[in-house]
Amino acid sequence: MGKVDENRSPAVRARGITKSFGDVVALDGVDLDVVYGQVHGLVGPNGAGKTTLLGLLLGLAVADGGRLEILGTPVGRTLAVPQGVAGFVDGPGLYPSLTARQNLSALASLGRYDADGATGVDDALEQVGLTDVADDRVRGFSLGMRQRLGLAAALLTKPRLLVLDEPANGLDPAGKHHVHRVIAGLAADGTAVVLSSHRMDDLAALCSEVTILATGRVVFSGPVSKLAAESGELDYRLLTSDPAAAHRLASETPGLRVAPGRDPAQRLDTDVLVVRGPVPAVDELVVRLVRAGVALRELAPVVTPLEAAFLALTGAGTAPVRTGQEEQMDQEDLR
Repeated sequence: MGKVDENRSPAVRARGITKSFGDVVALDGVDLDVVYGQVHGLVGPNGAGKTTLLGLLLGLAVADGGRLEILGTPVGRTLAVPQGVAGFVDGPGLYPSLTARQNLSALASLGRYDADGATGVDDALEQVGLTDVADDRVRGFSLGMRQRLGLAAALLTKPRLLVLDEPANGLDPAGKHHVHRVIAGLAADGTAVVLSSHRMDDLAALCSEVTILATGRVVFSGPVSKLAAESGELDYRLLTSDPAAAHRLASETPGLRVAPGRDPAQRLDTDVLVVRGPVPAVDELVVRLVRAGVALRELAPVVTPLEAAFLALTGAGTAPVRTGQEEQMDQEDLR
């Protein structure tokens, strides 16, 4: 595969994309640009249209209206995409009775990937950390292992556009490390990657750009750093050597509010103080604590800036945005 000229057209260009299922509008005038060498996050509440959009990028569905170009090729009203697109939606399609190695070999054979056009089965398994279970049947694999095998299958094609639906689902820390390393490596080599995720830590670690969908419409699209900056006021958790003094200083700091019920004089069961305010006000509190000789042992947002911005933009105060720890606690039979 030749080196892609990233200064020409983007890997994905969508303008005014619409898609409905009966009376349900899944996508309503969606614009999207994904450049080569970039990991682009696609997030939104359940039912926002993420899976539908990913399906369009993989040729699993066709748009009702709008214009879609993938790898510089206009995509019409047929279930087809240009060569060089790989990925999965709603989990990878695998043969449970075959081993991991046999699955990849079968897919390579069906796709007619020759030696020059394939990463190689063994190499793909190694990249995703499944070498030790290469000859185990897939029916015994955990969710995380199946996700990694699906990524390995996509690597066989050496994709120029990789589309992944919740690739971190079910991953333990080792699996997450392998997947993040592979995705970052592909982007560094010029591959455009589009991934959906409910996990803000994945977005922060992998994505340079993010598009947020809500009820089928784009409510934000741009750099992750810009999204974080739009979070406004946040709640911050402080652990200090003198909770009472920290509470007093926080109450005196302009722009900060102490969370109700967090007065250490009234609650002796915790040394944690929660305050709300913009970053400059929190910075000022830190300065005052240092001047007063109060040691600051921990300072962290209760909700990450990315998650706060997500909730504000989508109006989803109870949206299922997950941290990695919360998601991992929900997974069973991880390996």
